[in-house]
Formats: sequence, C-alpha cells, structure tokens
Amino acid sequence: MTQMIFNNASIRRSAIAIAISLCFSSAVMAQGSEGSIFGKTTPKTHITITNVETGANRQLQSEDNGSFTLSKLPPGTYKVVVGASSREVKVRSGSGTEVKLDEPDTVVIQGSRTRAAIDMSSTESTSVFTQAELQALPVARDTTATVMLTAGSVLGDTRLGNHASIGGASVAENGYFVNGMDVTNIRNFLSHAAAPYDAIAETQVKTGGYGAEYGRSLGGVVAVTTKSGTNTWKGGISSYWTPAAAKAKGRVVAERDPDLIEKKSIWQYFNRYDSSGDVNTNLFIGGPIIKDKLFFFALASVTKSSTDGFGRDTSSQGSSTTPKSILKIDFNLTENHRFELTGQSDKNRRYSDSYSNLKKADVPGSEDQLYATKHIGEASRNTYQSSSTSLSMKYIGYLTDNLTVSATGGHLAEYGEVRTNLLKKNWDCPWVLGTGLEPLGCSDFTNDNNRGSLRANTAWADSDKRDSARLDLEYVLGAHTFKAGYDGQTVTASAAGFVNSSGGAYYRYFKAPTGAVNNVPNQVPPGSVVVRVRLGATGSGRYETINTAQYLQDTWKVNKDILLTTGLRWESFNNKNGDGVSFVKKDRLLAPRFGASWNVFGDGTTKVYGNIGRYFIPVASNTNVSASRFSYSNERFYTFSGMDPRTAAPLNLGKEVGKPNLSGSTEVPNPGTMVDRDLKPMSQDEFILGFQHALAKNLAGGVKIVHRKVNDGMDDFCGTKGIGNWMKDNGYTKFNPNTLASCILMNPGNDLKMNIDAENNKVLVPVTIPAKYLGLAKYSRTYDDVEFTLDRPFDGKWGLSGSYTWAMGKGTSEGYVDSNSFASNAGNTAGFDLGSFTDGAYGILPNLRRHAFKLYGNYAINENFSVGFNSSITSGRALSCLGGIPESSWDYLGASGTTNGGRGGYQIASSYYCLNGKFDTQIIDGKSVQVAQSSIVPRGSLGTTPWTKTLDVSATYKRPFAAGTFTLQLSIFNVLNMQTMTNVRQQGDYDWDTQLEGKRAPNFMSPSNFLLPRSVRLTGRYEF
Repeated sequence: MTQMIFNNASIRRSAIAIAISLCFSSAVMAQGSEGSIFGKTTPKTHITITNVETGANRQLQSEDNGSFTLSKLPPGTYKVVVGASSREVKVRSGSGTEVKLDEPDTVVIQGSRTRAAIDMSSTESTSVFTQAELQALPVARDTTATVMLTAGSVLGDTRLGNHASIGGASVAENGYFVNGMDVTNIRNFLSHAAAPYDAIAETQVKTGGYGAEYGRSLGGVVAVTTKSGTNTWKGGISSYWTPAAAKAKGRVVAERDPDLIEKKSIWQYFNRYDSSGDVNTNLFIGGPIIKDKLFFFALASVTKSSTDGFGRDTSSQGSSTTPKSILKIDFNLTENHRFELTGQSDKNRRYSDSYSNLKKADVPGSEDQLYATKHIGEASRNTYQSSSTSLSMKYIGYLTDNLTVSATGGHLAEYGEVRTNLLKKNWDCPWVLGTGLEPLGCSDFTNDNNRGSLRANTAWADSDKRDSARLDLEYVLGAHTFKAGYDGQTVTASAAGFVNSSGGAYYRYFKAPTGAVNNVPNQVPPGSVVVRVRLGATGSGRYETINTAQYLQDTWKVNKDILLTTGLRWESFNNKNGDGVSFVKKDRLLAPRFGASWNVFGDGTTKVYGNIGRYFIPVASNTNVSASRFSYSNERFYTFSGMDPRTAAPLNLGKEVGKPNLSGSTEVPNPGTMVDRDLKPMSQDEFILGFQHALAKNLAGGVKIVHRKVNDGMDDFCGTKGIGNWMKDNGYTKFNPNTLASCILMNPGNDLKMNIDAENNKVLVPVTIPAKYLGLAKYSRTYDDVEFTLDRPFDGKWGLSGSYTWAMGKGTSEGYVDSNSFASNAGNTAGFDLGSFTDGAYGILPNLRRHAFKLYGNYAINENFSVGFNSSITSGRALSCLGGIPESSWDYLGASGTTNGGRGGYQIASSYYCLNGKFDTQIIDGKSVQVAQSSIVPRGSLGTTPWTKTLDVSATYKRPFAAGTFTLQLSIFNVLNMQTMTNVRQQGDYDWDTQLEGKRAPNFMSPSNFLLPRSVRLTGRYEF
C-alpha cells in the first residue's frame, strides 16, 4: 500500500478529484518509458526532487507564475521538497504526477492505483498497468492479454497469431516499444521483440489520440518499461506451470461429407486428444554497482513446452525450449545527465515429429487407423530455430531548468524460423498427392511444408535487421511546453526464395466425374483421372526500408482548467528492391494532431476532452520482397498412362487438357512499373470526444465516442484485363501484357497512374488508366464505437474495473491483413488483386464485435489471501461466403487471353461469389451443357458466430519468508469450460474443378475454431 499526501482541509468532493489527479494523472509532456512531475508553488521558488530508490536528485526553480515541470523521469517513488514542505509521489511510465504545494493543509489518501482515473492533464486515451496489478489478476503472461483489458480492443483471428485489434484496425496495425525503442517487426507487423514478462515494470496501452511523437500505427501503441536496479538489492525466482494433464479435452466436429471420409480428407476438426503444457522459470536480480550512480537489473528466463496433436490420418509430437534474457543498466553521470543501456535476447529451438497412421504400402497387413489417439509408426523429425537480439542506448540530459534532451539509438536483429536438419533422403522424389489429397510415393511429405518446394538456399535464414535513432527536445516556456524530435529507422529484410524440389515438380491427381477438367467441360471421359503438374519458383534477395519522421508539438495550459495540445508530424517512407532501387519513396507526409481537455467545474470532478488527428502506417517490408522479386507458377493438366511405382509420378504424359493456369514472371520487375506514380501511403483520420466524472470517492465513470476512417487504403492489384482494354482503346497495338509487373501497388478505387512498356520496346511511357477500366471498389474502412468505463482503484482491500463497448465497422477491406483468408502479408492481400474480387466486398468487417462487456478486479481477504477474476462477454464476428468467380466474369482471363493476370490463375477462395444452386444451359463445343450459376453474397451478410463468454479466476497466498515474500497462486482460465465456436469454414464452393457442376462445400459454415478449453496455471514466486 502506498501513501499519497496532498493539500486540503477536509475530504470533500473536490479533494477526491484532486487526489485522483495527483496520484494518477498523465502529464502531456511524458513520453515513452519515462514519466514526469509537474505542479505549482510560489514564483521563483527553489525545488528539489529526489528519487527515493536511486538517490538521483534534480534541483530547479519555479516559473514567474509558480509553475514547474520536470520530465523524462524513470518510474519510481520521488520526494518533492519546497522549503519546509515535502511530498512523496509516484511516477509512472508515460504518465505525470501533479504536486500541489501552495495549499495550507493536507489530507491522506491511500491506494495503489496505477491506471489513470480522471486525468486533467492529457487528451490521450491511455491505460498504464503495473506488474503488481497484473500479477493480482488471472491474465495470460503476454502483451495481448494486457491490451485486452482495455475498452475498444478485441481479439483478432487466431490463425493470424495471438494479437489484438484496437479500435477496428487489423491486428497488423499496432506499434510496440520497449524502453522507448520501437521493436515492431515491419516485415508484416504481426510480431515484436517482446521483453521477458517478469522483467516488465509497467505497460502503457494507448488506444487513441496519442501525440505527434508517436506514429506508424493505425490501431494502438503498446509501450513497455522494464525494471531497473535501485540502491536496494532486489531479486528472486519465479516459476509458472501450465500442466497438460489439467487441461480439459477439446472439441470434435463430425464430418458432413461421406465422400471426404472415403477420400481420407483433412477437413476434420478433431482435437479431443490434443494436449500441450509448459513451464516457465525466471531468475532475476537488481541493485547498485555504485550507490546513487550505477545500477543494473538482469533476468534470465527459460520456457519449456510440449505438444501432441492428432488428426484424421496424421499426428505430431513436439517440444520447444525458449531461453530469454535481459540486462538493464542505468548510469546517473551527474544530476543532469543520465544514461540507460538495455540488452535483450530471445531464442527458440524446437523439434517436431510427424507420424502417418495411413496404410503403409511396404507393411503387409497394415490398415488405415483414422483418428488414432496415439502416435503410430516411425517419426520423421524436423528441428527449427529462430532468434531475436536487441541493444539500445538512451541518453537524457537536463540541460537547464527548462530544456531537456533525450537521444535513443538501437539495433534489433530477428532471424526467422528455419529447419536445421531437413532430411536429405529422397530428394529425387517429387511431392505427389492423390485424388483424396493423400500423399503418394516416396516423398518425405511430413518434412515438406511448402508442397513440393524447397528453400533456394537452405543455409540462408530469413531475417530483419533494424538500426534506429531518435532525438527528442523539450522546452518549457511559461504556460507552453514545446517538443520537437526526429525518429528514423533502417530495416534490411533478407528473404530466401523457393524452387521446386529436386523431384522436379508437384503433382496432384484429380478425378473428373463429368469429364470437365479445370472448369472446361468434355475434356476426358466421365470418371477419368488426370494429373496437374505445377512448376514454379521465387527469387531471393535483401531489401532495405528507410522510415523517418520529424515532429513539433505545443502543449498550452490556457488557464488552470483548459489544456490545448497541437502537433505536426511529418512521415517519410522509402522502400527499395533487391538492387537498392527505390520503388516507393514518399517524403514529409503531414499528420496533424490536435487535442483539448477542460476541467469543467475547476475542481477536478468532471472532464470533457477530445482530439482529432491523422496517422500514417509504413509500407510493410514484405512488399519489398513479394512485389520486387520474380515469382511464377505454371499449372497444366494432362492425361497419363501409368504411375512410377516408387515416386508415384505420372508416366507417359498425354495431351494437355483444360486451360493452363499461368501467373507471374521469371524476370525481376522494373522498379518503375511496380507502383502507382501517385501512390498515397495508407493513413487514417481519427476523432475522439470523451467525458469523465467522479461519481464518488475512488470511483470514476466515463463515456467516449470514437470515429476512425481510412484514407487512401493501399494494396496490390494483379489483374491485366482492364489495363489491356485501355491500351487497346488508346491505340497501343504493340502492347505486350507480359511486360507488366506481376502486381502493382496502388490505392484501389483511384485512377492508376503507372509507367508501362506501351510499345513492347522496353521504353516506359507514363499513362493514366481510369478506375472504371480496373473495376475495383474503393478501398474503405470506417469504425465507430461508444465506450462506457467504470473504475474503482484498488485501495488495499478491493478494486474493480469494467467497460462496455458498442461498435460498428464497415468497409471493403479489413486492413493490412485479411482474417477471412488469413492472408498475413501486410498490404498484399488478395482482396484487390482483381476487380471482380471486390464485387460484394463492402460490408461488416471481421474485427467488429458489436457488443463487448469486460469486468475484472481483485479482493484482499486478509493480508495473506486474495482472489481475482477477469471476465468478458462478446458478440460474434460477421460471416461471409467465399467462392470462385464464374468463368463468365469479365476478368476471368488476363489481357493475354490466358489465365495469367486473370481470375483463372487463382485456385483459392478469393471472392464473394458463391454457387446459388441454379443452372444455365450453355452451348460449349457444339454441345448443350448445364453450367452452375453463382451470385454475389455481400461480405458479412450471413449472420455472426455465437456470443463468447469467458471467466478466469485466481487465488493468491502471500507470506513473509526469510528477507522477502513467498507467493503461491492458482489461476484457472475459462473456468466454465465454455468452448464456444469462434470461427467457421466460410468457403462455400467445393472446388474450382467442380464449380461448373455446382458442387457446394458440404462443410460450409461448420465450426473451424473454438475458445480454448479450461486450463490451469500454477505460480510460485519468491522475491526479496
């Protein structure tokens, strides 16, 4: 329990508000991993501020009006001394603490609140959670679980990872910081270099309205501050055990299609016997190297986990070891100059054993054992490894009482997961699949996750290396606090390409019940089997991305009740291809910000605030990789007259049947042809209006309205038909569509301004192709919500926080990634690849949860025992039908008359056309043929998944032990074991090869994911 002291004569309504403001308000001048102290006393008064834990102190003089501010302070407890008066206050990361020294009497308010209740000094939407607060709650030990405590955040599609959607943005649009350093992976924005959980001191979650010093995100910002050493030696050991035996059994969904059972399909959701467990152990220590001067904190963590999974005809068993470590050094050179050094390492090494429980051709008498509940036969093992390391240095200088400077530099290196012992046997065996998708032949299919492809260079690990630098200046002049800064980062992404294996190709056999092949009728006798031969490759390279920004900001305290914040931020993006040539280069994109806060009655009980701003997000570096390297795929169908007895590859290929599916090119695209000349990087405008009121002592309520709208959404366009039509209409008779880049980065819905080889002579000509030729819908996303919050700070006995959010999100795109098709290449989804893909694309978006209730808190039974809970009730996600565009579509073929550059080159569910059960009679090759019809089913129009309800509980026992405290905790997640369906199969058409026949997917709308079963976590922790 922490004791806070401030002035007043008696506890009355205004004193309560002042207490809340004193203890928990977020000062606008605070940023990143530091906080600040500010207040007012008599003019030109000498003030001393001392960090109680490290002895570091600062001295300054108040302004002519008596105000004073000291920013860039490490989180901790500080003593503020003015003459004979003193106050002891807490400073939080990204927050400020107001000290009132000019009132005669004092009243004591006790509490350990760490999140803002009513914050009269900020217009941002920010929550701050300390490690102690999170340890008192049953929450998962990761960043996403912390974010999910805030209003306006929902869990994204788990197929894209464990990430939160904030304010309607996709899960790939958040920014992550550790001790002020940006650690977001900009390859696809779906990961970050997370600090070891037990090393975290505080976590800020900014869900909107943040100032000009932050950018490069459209969702939210998560800023972590790690623990630091002090003059007191502190350390301990902790262990967290999630036993597999204590987990409830998962769900089973029965197969609907008997044909699929006969074909041994893999469409079964079967996890009744799946299991997983893990143990995490941490050792940590921190203290002084030189008292009052030099401190360190170090932590080493190891997580060991194991998994067993069972499917219809395969099973797997694996284990992983993840060591993490962090070292933080703080050096107070003088009272005016401070340095920080943070080093972090995160490694993962795992193995996976794969088993097949299908009949073995070389084992007499063996039988298929579908849904085996134990691992059968000989394992085929893969070993994988990945790693991440970072090092950052920060300098903070208090150059005068009014001028503060901070500088941060860092290096981050992340190495993607690669196989280290890929089995080299049978490399001459191609990948072969039978008509029921069963693996055939001698290919080591359990080790080939890329279906017939191998890395172009198996020794070359994919990696992202980032060098970053940041400079911030802050100057206080009377009622104004001016800030200016520079933020730059250079990222080099290395990516190995893929080629077909040494087996030569990827073969798949198809049965043609009606004689149609690849949607071309009457190709072979009904019931015949044909083979598809796929050839393809992608290039390797290293690709550089440079992002920079400058900002200016003024925070003006107009009077004691009104605060205005005005900011300007200029973003610059520069993406280069493998040869170092820029293909996207945008300079000084202006992102203005404005915020205001009004202390309505002047007593701190009621606040009205708002802000408006524009935010940009960079072009993801996976765009450098996917758009600027060569990539091609060539699929053709043939008759055949036999199968190799060893490899199962087809023998004696006969005539080609059906249409070839061709896409891509074997040449690296010209950088001048890859991007719209007038490309506008993706941005979002945001408007927030909020109200907060102190309802009673230690109880605050609020309501906030949020509106967000994406401007100039950005994605890649890969169709050629419309371009070819425009070229033809404008007299370019020599135009060769094969000279086009595979895809073009543009703003869908706008005219396409591109450079094109109009005369097929390798001379680029600038042209403008009207949007109507491309047939693309306008890229759009809007999000609106109303958030109601209620906060009761923990007072040493109990605390409670809750929220209700009503939301609406619509548009033609979810954002940088796509949950419906779980496309994870940020900014390169299939949604705008062709004009027909956007037919019906406007609708309710996957990350919308119309209603979300959240409630969590904890209660201290006595000094040793406490309990906590975390609960939520959330409405479901909108459902769609994904299918194949009919062959009659205007862009089914590309400009060359082949499927290259057209819908025919796609073998995935990429559109909102679905079979409707009706047929047309068409004359094909002189024969009357019944052809199935498809209709547009607008996005999100098929209802929603069920409401999900979760309840997690915990019980904690603490007692003094030796020189410290021993803690035991039991946490039960999903205590009611409500395994509600969270997603369904949204593919409505059975297969592209049966689309003309009108065969629908029998498992359309059957469950594909559920809430995780009940699990238990046991915690043991000793701290001194």
